[in-house]
Amino acid sequence: MNCESIILHTELPGIERHAQGKVRDVYSVDGRLLIVATDRISAFDYILPTGIPDKGKVLTQLSIFWFDFLREVTPTHFVTANVDDYPASLRRFRDQLEGRSMLVKRAQMVEIECVARGYLSGSGWKEYKAQGTVCGIRLPAGLRESDRLPEPIFTPATKAQSGHDENISFEAMCALAGAELSTRLRDLTLEIYSRAAAYAETRGVIIADTKFEFGFIDGALVLGDEVLTPDSSRFWPAESYQPGGPQYSYDKQYVRDYLESIRWNKQPPAPTLPDEVARKTSDKYRQAYQVLTGKAL
Repeated sequence: MNCESIILHTELPGIERHAQGKVRDVYSVDGRLLIVATDRISAFDYILPTGIPDKGKVLTQLSIFWFDFLREVTPTHFVTANVDDYPASLRRFRDQLEGRSMLVKRAQMVEIECVARGYLSGSGWKEYKAQGTVCGIRLPAGLRESDRLPEPIFTPATKAQSGHDENISFEAMCALAGAELSTRLRDLTLEIYSRAAAYAETRGVIIADTKFEFGFIDGALVLGDEVLTPDSSRFWPAESYQPGGPQYSYDKQYVRDYLESIRWNKQPPAPTLPDEVARKTSDKYRQAYQVLTGKAL
């Protein structure tokens, strides 16, 4: 593996660091934000010490693709990803920014993750097996793991103090964010998901579920963060889809499966990934980009 192609942390001396997430380094520049997607990968809420080559580039370029695809559905926070158009103070960091960064408008983010599910998988499948519901939504009896749902459902989530995503009911979301905003977010989430899923099907990809984040810029509701990437979505190749169990995927489920196989107790320190697992994960991310956009990374 060529480790020189991996960026785990960015160093931009003289540029104000705004925040650092599990994957992204965010900087404040001239009243806007610079979001840099690194090659860090997290699983089970821990950042792993091993980077995934080109992962940050896939997340950034795929988000840009979807921002453009959805431009008639919703405004977004995206400004540009062309380093030549960045403020002059950033251009000397081109080697760290090219292909994996974007300049965005500041938004007042809604502190709720807006999740759309078209198939029964992940935490939704676990709840359904136990209670016959997903986030309190009653589903038909007899569904199998990975089954397509009768229609897509909206299942919001909020961040608990531990940092884990916590599924909540729509009623609980209304109590937190208000009924009017919650309804707008639900309807917009399902519209975006339906449009993206229909397009992906033409490319031979099933978007089983995904999550969006929204915010306000000058009073207008906008789509922010990353959009429809392998980090925020489950992508399944349609040709191998077989309900009744887990699916082959283009996302980081491969990493989760490896960590489960070594019986990691999901406590620090997080284990290092073997080169083969990191390479195969990188291949899956690149493949997702190529299949969905029709272009090589």
